Amino acid sequence: MGSNQGDPEDNLNYALTLLEEYGDEIRLKAFSSYYLTEPQGEVKDQPWFTNQVVKLEIDAEIWAPAGFLSTCTAIEAQMGRKRRQPGGPRPLDMDIIAWGDTVQDDGFLTLPHPRAKERAFVLIPLKEIEPDFVFPDGATVDEALAAIEYRMEGNKIWQNG
Repeated sequence: MGSNQGDPEDNLNYALTLLEEYGDEIRLKAFSSYYLTEPQGEVKDQPWFTNQVVKLEIDAEIWAPAGFLSTCTAIEAQMGRKRRQPGGPRPLDMDIIAWGDTVQDDGFLTLPHPRAKERAFVLIPLKEIEPDFVFPDGATVDEALAAIEYRMEGNKIWQNG
């Protein structure tokens, strides 16, 4: 999850509260620290993002990945996200990094997230909560981190990308 408008930490906390309202269908198992990340992509002139990775246990009898993504998109909209400018400022961005060992690309959802292994702001907090994480292709979180260039000071992450 990420946010760079309003109070980003409050935005991330509120998004988790909205997910927790689903009760036993969606259970929060772990969450990383907050990391501050310089804007990625073409839109550099905007506030830094506050990012966090969360691990959820989701009832697979009730939720399919696409349905959960739709719920995340609805939460983003409820919190004021408008998809005007790709990579632009937003109060909330929620992505599914992985769904177990599921591999799919159906035009609506790609799993695992197609750029997860390229983004330090995903990999560093992922390693914090799941140090032995392995992507479906067999790559470990450590291998993915070793393959990218980034710099980190405290909780701040710089990565050109």
